[in-house]
Amino acid sequence: MSTYVPPGWPAQVHPPATERFEDTAMTWLLELVPPEYRRYGVLRRYPIALARMARHHVNASVEAAREGFRTARVELAEAVPPHGIEAVLETYRREGGRLVALASAIELVESALRSQDLPDDPEFRRPFTPKL
Repeated sequence: MSTYVPPGWPAQVHPPATERFEDTAMTWLLELVPPEYRRYGVLRRYPIALARMARHHVNASVEAAREGFRTARVELAEAVPPHGIEAVLETYRREGGRLVALASAIELVESALRSQDLPDDPEFRRPFTPKL
């Protein structure tokens, strides 16, 4: 029997409540933050803290991509030809979509980590069951 995971769950992370869930979540989350974050033991001791930092880091990247998209035409007008600007905008579109999906996946993993650590707190209980 396979374990259900919600749509958008990262393929690199084992499902919640499985043996290697926390290990694979930590490995995946560490890939999403700057490499310097690996130096901080607190982030390895508290996976929820790592998930929170990853969420903030990726959300900042989403905002940066949106700002870059909004300002690219004006800021690049004199330095890049129109076809180059269109290519830059397409890059922002693709990367923006990837980052938004990544932010959603981080939220799913963070929620699963929280429900694992705080099983009796209804604020953090989000069951991972299929909807009929």
